[in-house]
Amino acid sequence: MEKKDLRIIFMGTPEFAVETLRALVEGGYNVVAVVTQPDKPVGRHQDTLQAPAVKQYALSKGLPVLQPEKMKDPQFVEELKQYNADLQVVVAFRMLPEIVWSMPKYGTFNVHAALLPQYRGAAPINWAVINGEKQTGVTTFFLDHDIDTGRIIMQEPFEIKDGYNVEDVYNGLMHLGAGIAIKTIDKIIEGNGHVDSMPQDELIKAGDEMHNAPKIFKETCVIDWNQTANRIYDFIRGLAPYPGAWTNMIDPNGKSTVLKVFKSTKTMISCNGKEAGTIMIYSGKLLIATSNAWLQLDEIQLSGKKRMDAKTFLNGFRNIESYKLG
Repeated sequence: MEKKDLRIIFMGTPEFAVETLRALVEGGYNVVAVVTQPDKPVGRHQDTLQAPAVKQYALSKGLPVLQPEKMKDPQFVEELKQYNADLQVVVAFRMLPEIVWSMPKYGTFNVHAALLPQYRGAAPINWAVINGEKQTGVTTFFLDHDIDTGRIIMQEPFEIKDGYNVEDVYNGLMHLGAGIAIKTIDKIIEGNGHVDSMPQDELIKAGDEMHNAPKIFKETCVIDWNQTANRIYDFIRGLAPYPGAWTNMIDPNGKSTVLKVFKSTKTMISCNGKEAGTIMIYSGKLLIATSNAWLQLDEIQLSGKKRMDAKTFLNGFRNIESYKLG
């Protein structure tokens, strides 16, 4: 089988997925259609529609684009059938019903931004960094009835360096994901539609602690200063630059303002029993007491203000040590 003979439908929405679609198009693979989310209203009055990144790229390459509101919509399902795809490739999309993922004769595979079976769910990159993982990666697997549980085709690891935040890992996995998608398709072509795959249960060892990656909400992003400095450091970079970890900055009268934290630095300076959330200025640095050591805040954003470095923040703030975070 030649790659021009394999009819592929690509499904994805954000910039993360564009990199894989670009690799397919520029690699000469036969992408017959693209499925993505409907355009979203944006702006103050929500009166302007913005096309997903995948749609913008697909249209620039003259590819047909489908944007169903519901994946089980009979009209959409019928339209999808007309493309007679051999394979569907999914990257950063939504859950698919069986009538869709089972349609191609060679199945549907997904590119997941984690080393499954770890970090199943909507936010694998965030949670890997939040949990202080030293390694993550990408996985291709065939879709089945449950989310992120299908048979694994390929995996490639990615090192999470200590200073990396979500953006750093996102960018690395975006390129790694495009590469593993191409390798997976090539394996399918070489096997004339067949490729070896492995049940995820075979990768789970006795005693393994399993981590999930549920969707992140505003409440998820609240900093708990009663944790260790190291845990809070990982939490902050696991939510940076978006959606951003946050805390309440409380003045002496009890009035609070939301403070987002985008970057911090671990210190070896003991808190000596100081109450968690206590603020201290030391050698011009903004330090916050945790359960064990002071944590230095480097990039922050006060509600209603622009994101700034801590030095700029302190220059415009008096009596900061009379405040506390919590």
